[in-house]
Amino acid sequence: QVQLVESGGGLVQAGGSLRLSCAVSGSIFRSNVMGWYRQAPGKQCDLVADITGGGTTNYADYVKGRFTISRDNSKNTVDLQMNNLKPEDTAVYYCWLAVATRNYWGQGTQVFVSS
Repeated sequence: QVQLVESGGGLVQAGGSLRLSCAVSGSIFRSNVMGWYRQAPGKQCDLVADITGGGTTNYADYVKGRFTISRDNSKNTVDLQMNNLKPEDTAVYYCWLAVATRNYWGQGTQVFVSS
């Protein structure tokens, strides 16, 4: 059974940084995509960034230049380094894993950015 566990959320002032981490347990293949979504109150859940097993990354326009996604295939982890955070980055952040036709999600971690 595949499980995703996030950590690293919290409260930070605007301009600050946070690092989110996600550990994946269970049997997965390297040929997958891992990433982060977020959902702000009253808004839909949107992709923040993703990364393939080969290291190709993709970012939402509103985080380019501020967020960096990385993964460690040997440890089955994916991290999201978030710099220069803005109040509009406040949301619940979800770790995501796609393997073939299946999607897996973490429980979410709250990020709150104060102005």
